[in-house]
Amino acid sequence: MHGPGDERIALYDAAGAQIGAEARRVVYERSLWHGSAGVLLRSTDGEQVFVHRRSDDKLVMAGMWDCVAGGVVDPGETPEETARRELAEELGVTCVALVPLFSVAWESGPGRGLGTGPAGLRVHLFAYEAFWDGEVHLQESEVAEGRWMTLDELRALLADHSRPFAPDSRVLAERRLAELS
Repeated sequence: MHGPGDERIALYDAAGAQIGAEARRVVYERSLWHGSAGVLLRSTDGEQVFVHRRSDDKLVMAGMWDCVAGGVVDPGETPEETARRELAEELGVTCVALVPLFSVAWESGPGRGLGTGPAGLRVHLFAYEAFWDGEVHLQESEVAEGRWMTLDELRALLADHSRPFAPDSRVLAERRLAELS
């Protein structure tokens, strides 16, 4: 039987080109570059963001707060396909337009919940935004809890270091919030 660490994910080079695939466990153990795509889900008036807490048994960033429905790029998948898949899986949201925001190479450095490799996580993050006012259906295996927050509530959560926040999503959220100010 295979576990989540055996799942093959797309490898990227340092410049951001997809170059192959490897087991997720190996990617995290060796700090290999990989891709992830994430969607910042906002209300149609733009005033709220859906924020959730990751489940406590995730391989990385377990139990951390997050404002992105996202995950790793599968082999042969485009970042946009990943973003659509993850938004549907984690929050049950489909048939929405995805607005590309930016992509950024991101390195966490070593730390608790950031892989076991010497450099932590090394990720090309492809960021998107979508607008939605319908129901959100949480994927219980990945999302412990979630709710809509105002942009100011999200800013306060990001500033509250007693409530750990997924660092890759922090990069996306802080950049997007600065653009909206």
